[in-house]
Amino acid sequence: MKNSSGGNFFSLPNEVFLLGLSPGELAVYSFLQRCENRKTHQCWPSIKTIGKAVGMSENTVRKYIRQLEERELIATEPTEVITKAKGKRNGNLLFTLRPIQEVVDEYYARQLENVELAAERQRVAKLLRKQESPA
Repeated sequence: MKNSSGGNFFSLPNEVFLLGLSPGELAVYSFLQRCENRKTHQCWPSIKTIGKAVGMSENTVRKYIRQLEERELIATEPTEVITKAKGKRNGNLLFTLRPIQEVVDEYYARQLENVELAAERQRVAKLLRKQESPA
C-alpha cells in the first residue's frame, strides 16, 4: 500500500497487541501480515525471506511459525512445485492468517475459562477446608 506521503506501509491490527505475543512472534506475524493477500488472507514467503526481513535464522523463524500456529493465529500448508524436468519438489509453505477478531475473541474466551476454573478451584478448596476443620 502507498500512504499519502508516498511511502509504502501496511496495517497491523491493534488487537494483535492484546495477545501477549513475544517479540519474535510479533516480528514474524507482522511480516506475514505485510505479505498477506487481503482477499484470501494467504501468502507464501519462504522461510529464508522471512528470516532476512526480520533478522532471524531460518530455524528461529520456524520456531515462531510453530508458536503462531499453536496460538491459532496462522495455519500452514505445504506446497509442491513442478520442476523443469517435470519432477515435484517441496515449495514454500502457504500461510493462512486467521481474522484477528476471531483470534482475539477466542483468546478472551480462554482467559475467561481460566478465571472461572481458578474460581471453582478456590470454592472447592474453601469447602474442603470447612469440612476438615472441627465444628
